[in-house]
Amino acid sequence: MPEKVVLAYSGGLDTSIIIPWLKENYDYSVIAMVGDVGQGDDIEAVVEKAYATGASKVTVEDLREEFLTGYVFPALRAGAVYEHKYLLGTSLARPVIAKHQVEVALREGATAVAHGCTGKGNDQVRFELTYQALAPELKVIAPWREWTLKSREDCLDYAEQHGIPVAASREKIHSRDRNLWHLSHEGGELEDATNAPLPATWQMTRSPQEAPDKDEQVTIGFEKGTPVAVDGMKLDPVSLVELLNEIGARNAIGRVDLVENRFVGMKSRGCYETPGGTLLIAAHRELEALCLEREVAHFKQHVALKYAEMVYFGLWFTPLREALDAFVASTQTEMTGGVTLSLYKGNVSVMSRQSEHSLYRTDLSSFTMGDSYDQKDAAGFIRILGLPSRTRARARMEVAR
Repeated sequence: MPEKVVLAYSGGLDTSIIIPWLKENYDYSVIAMVGDVGQGDDIEAVVEKAYATGASKVTVEDLREEFLTGYVFPALRAGAVYEHKYLLGTSLARPVIAKHQVEVALREGATAVAHGCTGKGNDQVRFELTYQALAPELKVIAPWREWTLKSREDCLDYAEQHGIPVAASREKIHSRDRNLWHLSHEGGELEDATNAPLPATWQMTRSPQEAPDKDEQVTIGFEKGTPVAVDGMKLDPVSLVELLNEIGARNAIGRVDLVENRFVGMKSRGCYETPGGTLLIAAHRELEALCLEREVAHFKQHVALKYAEMVYFGLWFTPLREALDAFVASTQTEMTGGVTLSLYKGNVSVMSRQSEHSLYRTDLSSFTMGDSYDQKDAAGFIRILGLPSRTRARARMEVAR
């Protein structure tokens, strides 16, 4: 009886040809695991395709809510944004898919796991670091690092030779990854950093020119840093993100064109559409500005940068990420309130923010002088802070004489 391998299967070009390739090159029974993170595919068609191309078994895992509550929302609470722009849509989806792939492998008695990531990209790192953290005994098969196929065209040729139906064609030049949080685009005209994205490259959001000529306002409610409501309506995580995606997309929110530094050392260029995520990041930042004490807020900026880097580099299942989550959780205990945003042709403006934990006090910040702040107190601490400067200035004066 052959050993079993569990393949992270999407039904796209790469994984479609991996099933027959595994059967040709390894004596394995192939189990295809489909992780639903909100990519919007026809799951039944994906399952049928896996069986048609040689899978002995197909398992479908609905990961949408876990993806949001266990990965996306922790990153949101941390304020994690990679290299100023990227909201980590693909980076956050990989560890939850790989985690369940490992669970399927252990449940099915498989001895190996496989993925369709190239040897140039970040995803191979994210998948394999998860495997190593959760089940280091499993063998890892990465066909792109073994086979002789070099390009998308080679993969299409292989598919045609083996009678494998693939939606991808030689005219569909972009590589795309979609989930509840975002839609990414790579390849085609984007490979030349001097090229602007083609209008047809964008799939999820309207262009600013097509967006409404009137602004739209939306209020996002949070409880302890986690989004729970839109316009006063309590929603489950999946419904909340789907609704914000619709609202943001029709107002041209969330487009990003980024040249980024991959983990393997090269620069790459991609375009991302994250409409709902852009609204959530903006609203969460405003709530923290209102409620988070200064020193904590400033230190948390450092944590956000490190958190984003760790997620991007595939270091989700690590002690440091867990420790950072504990710090972030302690900062979010009073992040409960609402933020109203105004959306207009790609722009996001803050209209109002409110929280019972607000540290903004009009009796302190107002230009009207009151009893809660004695201005004379300022003179003493300014003199103390200025002591090094005065000492240095006097020393220079003495040397100059």
